[in-house]
Amino acid sequence: MDLSTPSKATSRRKPKMVASPSPMSPATPSTVRRSLRLLETPTKVPSETPVKPTSTPKRKRAAPSPKTPIQPEPKRQRRQPKKRAYYLKVVYDGGEFAAGDDVYVKRREGAESDADESEEEMCRVCFRAGVAVMVECDVCLGGFHLRCVRPPLRRVPEGDWACPYCTAERAGKAIERPKPPEGKRIMRTAKEKLLSSDLWAARIESLWREPDGIFWAKVRWYIIPEETAAGRQPHNLRRELYRTNDLGVIEMETILRHCYVMSPNEFKDANDDGDDVFYCEYEYDINWHNFKRLADIDDEPETKEDPSDEPYNAGNEYNSDTDEDSEYDEEEEPTKCSSAGKNQAHELAANLWKGRIYGLQKIGIRKIPEHVRCHQKTELEKAKATLLLATLPKSLPCRDNEMEEISAFVKDAICNDQCLGRCLYIHGVPGTGKTMSVLAVMRRLRSELESGNLRPYCFIEINGLKLASPENIYKAIYEQLSGHRVGWKKALHFLTEHFSGGTKVGKQANKPIILLIDELDLLLTRNQSVLYNILDWPTRPNSNLVVIGIANTMDLPEKLLPRISSRMGIQRLCFGPYNYQQLQEIITSRLKGIAAFEEQAIEFASRKVAAMSGDARRALEICRRAAEFADYRIKQSGHTSVNRGKNVVCMGDIEAAIQEVFQAPHIQVMKNCPKFGKIILVAMVHELYKSGLGEVTIDKLAATVISWCHANRELLPGYDTLLKICCKLGESKIILCEEGTKHKLQKLQLNYPSDDVSFALKESPDLPWLSKYL
Repeated sequence: MDLSTPSKATSRRKPKMVASPSPMSPATPSTVRRSLRLLETPTKVPSETPVKPTSTPKRKRAAPSPKTPIQPEPKRQRRQPKKRAYYLKVVYDGGEFAAGDDVYVKRREGAESDADESEEEMCRVCFRAGVAVMVECDVCLGGFHLRCVRPPLRRVPEGDWACPYCTAERAGKAIERPKPPEGKRIMRTAKEKLLSSDLWAARIESLWREPDGIFWAKVRWYIIPEETAAGRQPHNLRRELYRTNDLGVIEMETILRHCYVMSPNEFKDANDDGDDVFYCEYEYDINWHNFKRLADIDDEPETKEDPSDEPYNAGNEYNSDTDEDSEYDEEEEPTKCSSAGKNQAHELAANLWKGRIYGLQKIGIRKIPEHVRCHQKTELEKAKATLLLATLPKSLPCRDNEMEEISAFVKDAICNDQCLGRCLYIHGVPGTGKTMSVLAVMRRLRSELESGNLRPYCFIEINGLKLASPENIYKAIYEQLSGHRVGWKKALHFLTEHFSGGTKVGKQANKPIILLIDELDLLLTRNQSVLYNILDWPTRPNSNLVVIGIANTMDLPEKLLPRISSRMGIQRLCFGPYNYQQLQEIITSRLKGIAAFEEQAIEFASRKVAAMSGDARRALEICRRAAEFADYRIKQSGHTSVNRGKNVVCMGDIEAAIQEVFQAPHIQVMKNCPKFGKIILVAMVHELYKSGLGEVTIDKLAATVISWCHANRELLPGYDTLLKICCKLGESKIILCEEGTKHKLQKLQLNYPSDDVSFALKESPDLPWLSKYL
C-alpha cells in the first residue's frame, strides 16, 4: 500500500497488456530529411495561372554615354518570398501531432540514452516482455507478470499494490532484487527516462512551417517534482508532473512520440491506458516558485508575444506548393539574424533548455500541503464533510409519523379528481426538519411515479426568502409551469385563467399541481391579497391545485383575515422541537460508519442544544466545529497518537465549539447591554414570534416594553430613552433599523437568530423575570 498516493488520484490499477510496438517509432538524429506529409496545409486559389518567363542569357550592359540620356530600366518581376504557415495537425515521421497534444522531447542531441528506448516493458523478475498481463508496483513503478509474483496473483489487485521487494524494504528487511542474466540489460522506457531527467515532456501549443521547409513547434514544458525549488515531497505521486508557465520553441526533429498527461479525474479512470500516462494537478511558476491548482486557473489562450516570431504582414502573398487546405497565419520571412539565432539555439540543445538551472532560489517557496495530498480522508475529515448542512442525509430519522401524514395528504389529493380546497399548513420552530421532510416525501413519490404506481403530477417549490417582493411569486409559479418569463400582473392573469378552467398554461395543464411554499409568512402584505389569491385557487372547480405552506409561526392562520383563514382550512401539522435523544439519533445516523466521536461528546452536544432550542442545525454545526478543533489539534501534534481517545472528538472539543457558537461577540454584547436594552431585545423576540413577521415597529415595541416594566415593577422608561437604546443596538448591528427619520412607525429587525437572544438573556441575573417571555 503506497501511503504517498493522493486521494484525488487513486493509483492506476494497471493490467499492463504488453503489445507490439506502436507504429510511431521514436525519432533518431539523422542528416537526411524525413518523409513529411501535412494533414492540413495552406492553399491559395490563384486568379490566373502564372506563366513562367523563359530564361535569357545575361548580357553585360554598356556604360551610358554622357550624351545619351539614361533610359529607365523596366522593373523585373520579383518572386514574393514564402511566409510562415501555421497548421492544426501535422503528420511527421509516421506520427500525427496536433495543438494540445502531450509529447516526449529529447533532452539533448546525440544522447546515448535515446537509442535504448523500448516500447515494451520487461518484467522485473523474468526480464521478458510478452503478451501476458503485467501489474505495476505503486512504489517502484516496476512491471511484474502475475505469475512471476510470489505468491502468484490470479487477477490484478484492486487499489494500491506494492511488490514483495518494496514491501520488504519498507519493513526494514534486507532483500536482493533479481538481476538480469549475463549479456542482457534492462531497456529503459520513455517513462523511466522522463522520471530520471533524461527526457522532457511538453504540451504542443502551436505548429508551423518555416519558409525553408523545417517544421517547428511552440510548447509548454512539464517538469518533475525533483526539478522544482521545493523538490520531491513525500506526498508526491511517482507519476506526477507539474505544468509550468515557461514556453519554448523546438524543432519537430526533437519530438519523439506522444505521452498522456491527465487531470486527477482522468488519471483515476486510466487503468488500461498504457505506460505513458502521467498525473498533473498543479502549475508551477518557474519565476516565483509557487504552485497553483490547474482547476483554479482559467484556461485562456496564450497571448504572450513570442520574441522569435516576426510581425504579420497581410499584404504579402504565400506561394503554396501543396493542394490541401488548412487554417493558418502568414508572417514575413525571418531575417538572417533570426535564422542565425534559431540555428544557434538548435546547436545548443534539442529543446533549448540545455544550460538552464532552476530551483536555486529558496526564497518564497510555497509547498503543497501534505494533508491536501493525503491518500485517504481521515475519520475526522469524513465527519466534517458528513456534518455539513449542505450534505443531503441518506435518511431522515425521528420524523416518520409526520412524513407518513404528509405522504397520505399528497396521495389523497392526487387521486382525487376535484382537489377542492386542498391546503396543508406545516409549522414549527426553526431547525425541526419541516422542509426536509416534505422534500423527502416528494422524492419518495417521484420514485413511485417512475415505477408507474402513482398518477402523474407536477411539483413546484417556492421559497419566500428568494422573492424580492411577495407579488413575484406569480412570476415564479408561471415560469415553472410554462417556461416563459412575464411580469407579475400578466402572470397573475394567466394563472387565474388556468385555475378557473379557462386557458391552460404549459404542457402539464391537466396534471395535478403540488405547490410547496416555504416561509409562507413572508408573503403577507398590507391587504393580504397575495395569500388570498394563492389560497383561493384550490377552492375553484377543476383547479387541480394542492398548496403546502411552511412557516415558523404556529398561529399564523388566526392572524389572517377571516376570508383567508377559512380558505387555509383546518389541516395543520406541527413539528415540535427535538429532544436530546432525537438530536443524538440524528447525529449518530449521519456519522454511521465513522468512528470520530465519543458517545459522551455527542450526548453532551445534544443535551446542550435541546435545552436551548432543539434546533438540529445548531447541533450539527457544533459537532462539525468540534471535529475541526480535534483535527487541528491532531495535526499540530505532528503524528497520530496510539491512544485512540486522543484521535477522536472528546468533551473538550465540544465545549470549545459551544463556547465559540454561544459565546460569540454579539452574544457578549447582548449580555452586557443595559437593563432596558435587554428588555427591548426580549420584547422584539416576543413580538416577532406573535406576529409571524420579520420586523416590528418602534411604537409597538415601546408599548410592550412599558407594559412589561409596569407588570414587573420596573422603572418605566421614557420614549426618548427607548429610542436612544435602539439606536445604540443598531450601531452595534444587533438590530437593523429602517432608514429614514426617527418616528414611531420606523421598523426594526433582529440581525441574529432568536436562539442567540434566548441563550444570552434567559438566565440574566438582574432581570430573572425575562425567562417567562422567552
